Amino acid sequence: MFLTKIKSGESGILLYGITPPKTETSAERIAEIAEKTIARLISLDLDALVVYDVQDESARTSEERPFPFLSALDPLSFANRYLQDLKIPKIIYRPAGKFSNGELSEWLDELHQNNFYPVFVGVPAPDFPVKTTLPEAYKIWSKNAETSVIGAVTIPERHEQLKDEDKRILDKVSCGVSYFISQCVFNLAYAKQIVEDLSCTCKKENKKLPTLIFTLTACGSAKTLHFMEWLGINVPEELKESLKNSENVLENSVNVCLNIASELADYCTERSVPFGFNIESVAIRKEEIEASIYMVNKISEMLNEKGIRKMKKTDKITAEL
Repeated sequence: MFLTKIKSGESGILLYGITPPKTETSAERIAEIAEKTIARLISLDLDALVVYDVQDESARTSEERPFPFLSALDPLSFANRYLQDLKIPKIIYRPAGKFSNGELSEWLDELHQNNFYPVFVGVPAPDFPVKTTLPEAYKIWSKNAETSVIGAVTIPERHEQLKDEDKRILDKVSCGVSYFISQCVFNLAYAKQIVEDLSCTCKKENKKLPTLIFTLTACGSAKTLHFMEWLGINVPEELKESLKNSENVLENSVNVCLNIASELADYCTERSVPFGFNIESVAIRKEEIEASIYMVNKISEMLNEKGIRKMKKTDKITAEL
């Protein structure tokens, strides 16, 4: 169980991340999307499904957004109403600052009743009026601490700039957070630096290490690559040029992600840092969705071969690029 694995600090956790359908989507089409999502994921070796809260982040940068922003359905409502047949825990993102203490408390009650788990994220822009601070949100959640776990986000690019992500992580751990899902990783060195610095800080301060879950995303085109960079994801120049000049951008990016996963698995294991992976599928192109399924299977197989995770007996790698 996801809850048990997080509480015990077990490595090899596998998540799958999606965004809800857009708000203008018809009820019939929403049901169809949900049905296809369940059919793709139901046999996979997953511990939980991540459902993101889609926010317009245009205000945080002056650069023009590569794709127009389209609002999406509420992630809890979508998961609760349409994804019940997918019998794995759901992890629901929520910008705590957008809601009052009372609204957040009611939302957490509904989440807990469904055995879902929260990840609180920041507001979309620095000047956004905050109704509930993150420390306040964690305190509201704490009534469920015995029977739930709460996650947070970690950003390797921020650590490269400010050199304090290990301290940010441990500040949230002191509020009850036990696992951290990263922004999409394409810069392996940045991710390794968080692992190294967090490990050293925890040893120095004699603190228990939280679980780090690294997000991996297939990139299917130069335009998608540009959007990732707009979101703040660092892609090393050499890798960027390799992807742009590749005959098959998608296949190349998948191989990059699989190599990153293998290296991070070894790096975290050597340092006794509990870890996992979140394979993200936020594209609508069939090829990119299929690539994400392929990645789940290959990473599950890799973790099994390294003796980190036991695959389900029924799991078979059937996806091909």
